[in-house]
Amino acid sequence: MPERRLDVLAIGNAIVDVIANADDGFLTQHGMHKGAMQLIDEAQATRLYEAMGPGRELSGGSAANTTAGLASLGLKAGFIGQLADDQLGQIFTHDIRSLGVEFDTAPRSDVDATARCLIMVTPDAQRTMNTFLGAAQMLGPDAVDPDHVADAKILYLEGYLWDPADPRAAMYKAMDAARAAGTKVAFTLSDSFVVDRHRGDLEQLLNERRIDILFANQVEVEALAGVDDVESAVATLRDKVETLVVTRHEHGALAIRGPERADVPAEPIAELVDTTGAGDLFAAGFLAGEARGLSLEQSLRLGAICAAEVIQHYGARPEADLRALTGGLLA
Repeated sequence: MPERRLDVLAIGNAIVDVIANADDGFLTQHGMHKGAMQLIDEAQATRLYEAMGPGRELSGGSAANTTAGLASLGLKAGFIGQLADDQLGQIFTHDIRSLGVEFDTAPRSDVDATARCLIMVTPDAQRTMNTFLGAAQMLGPDAVDPDHVADAKILYLEGYLWDPADPRAAMYKAMDAARAAGTKVAFTLSDSFVVDRHRGDLEQLLNERRIDILFANQVEVEALAGVDDVESAVATLRDKVETLVVTRHEHGALAIRGPERADVPAEPIAELVDTTGAGDLFAAGFLAGEARGLSLEQSLRLGAICAAEVIQHYGARPEADLRALTGGLLA
């Protein structure tokens, strides 16, 4: 890859997570589908927050978590995401900058409150997310500077943010800038609901070769391919994207690039605590390997190591020094 100031520039939801323990009965009572993410409005967010047990407030957002992982791995990462000019916005800004991630998107006083995600963690460590997008969905094309995109090796786009019109326009602008500059474009499907709501757009992005690296878990890739078997899904999509990466929870992950395929097992862990952020941190590890020119297998191993760290504690950002855990892969 060409020399650039940033290894990865990410665009995504700027969110503060509120994480609390809950049982299956609480999920049923409040109409949640276990393990999934649903969008809620501010009134719903207020009611749910009042019903939740004690919570932990942590800065989050899928792509922002990925940049946190990249920074922990010693890479140079930047983030673009919209905040409101409020207390949660100040918390998010402090947290992401303190990690060494470049973040310069100006907060706005003319938008709803900063986004928040209310996350219920059940005893089996599954996380169920309820997201009020607030200011995050007001990210517009003006927030994207083509020169900023051109200064990164990889542009990473969060599927969760594809839903609102303004951020979608911002991401199209960023993809155009990336194509002009020779910056690789990575896109994460984020959730099967993104596939269900935006199948036409996603198929068009693939057909127009706007995406170089596609991240999906097994459910998402099967949904996009319209099949119920991961190998059939991979066979359907492998020729539509330069690099296809599929995570398979406890069964590890695979990556396909042309005729090349790599598979790695999940990393062993001491205790499964909270799966929040597993995909985000897996993406961080894989993108770190790609930015450093490692092999598919090495990039997958980095992803597996990062995902294993984050699922052994609450919260979607690493607590350990990820670079120290990689065994010299990024040396």
